[in-house]
Amino acid sequence: MKYKRLGLIVAFCFVSWLVLAFVIFSENSLKIEGDESKKGLLLKHIQKLEMQISQQEDTYKALAMKLNELKQQANRNTGHAHLKEVLQTLELRTNSITNHKSNPLVIKKTSREQSVVLPVLVFSCNRPDIRRSLDGLLKYRPDAKKFPIIVSQDCAHSATSEVIQSYGTQLTYIQQPDQSEPIVPPGEFKFRGYFKISRHYLWGLSQVFRTFNHTAVIIVEDDLDVAPDFFSYFSSTYKLLIDDPTLWCVSAWNDNGKASLVDIKEGNQLLYRSDFFPGLGWMITKKLWDELEAKWPRSYWDDWMRRPEQRKDRACIRPEISRTRTFGKIGVSNGLFFDKHLKYIKLNEIPVDFSKHNLSRLMQSTYDLDYVRHVYSLPVVSAPDVRTNTNLPFDGPVRIAYHTKDAFKSAAKLLGLMDDFKSGVPRTGYRGIVSLFYNGRRVYLAPNSNWKGYDLTWS
Repeated sequence: MKYKRLGLIVAFCFVSWLVLAFVIFSENSLKIEGDESKKGLLLKHIQKLEMQISQQEDTYKALAMKLNELKQQANRNTGHAHLKEVLQTLELRTNSITNHKSNPLVIKKTSREQSVVLPVLVFSCNRPDIRRSLDGLLKYRPDAKKFPIIVSQDCAHSATSEVIQSYGTQLTYIQQPDQSEPIVPPGEFKFRGYFKISRHYLWGLSQVFRTFNHTAVIIVEDDLDVAPDFFSYFSSTYKLLIDDPTLWCVSAWNDNGKASLVDIKEGNQLLYRSDFFPGLGWMITKKLWDELEAKWPRSYWDDWMRRPEQRKDRACIRPEISRTRTFGKIGVSNGLFFDKHLKYIKLNEIPVDFSKHNLSRLMQSTYDLDYVRHVYSLPVVSAPDVRTNTNLPFDGPVRIAYHTKDAFKSAAKLLGLMDDFKSGVPRTGYRGIVSLFYNGRRVYLAPNSNWKGYDLTWS
């Protein structure tokens, strides 16, 4: 009887376990089916949202295009200043919306990029038509707080001073106080203007970095036109200048930027590294000024900047198509190079939003590997063949080899390049390589692939 009762208990427990297992399995099965159903609904909802966002993006793009058309119309009519201001505000808001959608992973800029202020320091003297330069800067300046304009005047020229002061609070006006004649070595009195300019640069840059306490500055002179994307170019390359210790400046200028030597159709987005300090619209940091200020030269500051003691194997960023152009034929240099080269420099007319471009390829570690390997993989041709576009049975880029100073100068003159050297560096050269665009073809004038460095005796 005892064993019978025990058997019934065991049987009951076994049946109970089976029932419990069936219930648990059934509930899990229903839960999985429910989860699958919920997952399906969620995917449908996500797809619907993606479609709505895509439709909104198309709307914003269409609106941006329309605003751009209206802005161009307003720019052609200088009398509608208020209309321009409204359109610029709408454009900024539309771009903000579009950029937020098209790149959701880069919604916020870093605090450094948000807070950086890039003043434009305009050096002036006795040129009343500085108005042309200032009007261009103000026309294309997107943000007065991010890009304050500081005009530093030397010479105490009253007509120029009146023009500058007529802009009121749109800019900050400072005056170089030392109007004494500089001490000039015997035989260099006719070059005293260069001594005054160097003294002015020292004072003006010290004001920007010491008095106004800015961390970087864009430097221009009173005879420069600027391109529509001048500010985009400098604000976007600022991070490069900070992050790459092998860079020491960004320049808006291409010394060989004549219309016949650049890719006008597709070259406005091209940027290069250059061992040659270009000037004529350039940006440096306070860190560099800390290095240069104490030893700043009494004259010929730009050639001094090109000396190896200052450059220290560092490079500048420069564009294929210049973002500045000089209209100042008359000046301290008495028009040197102007009629032959400077007046033919092509100023970029089609704006590029460089903030949307990946500029990290210009970091030395990436650039040197790609650029040098590309150049020395190209077929070698002669300068006369490039000039006449004959004996070149292939399309595409080519390389012209040079081994001596005379060989370089011969090829440069034949193709219309500037053929001089400063501290052994050819204009726009990088590792001795000079890039140009000739007869619809990319051409590189390059030294031997085992290049060992610049020869100071070539200057």
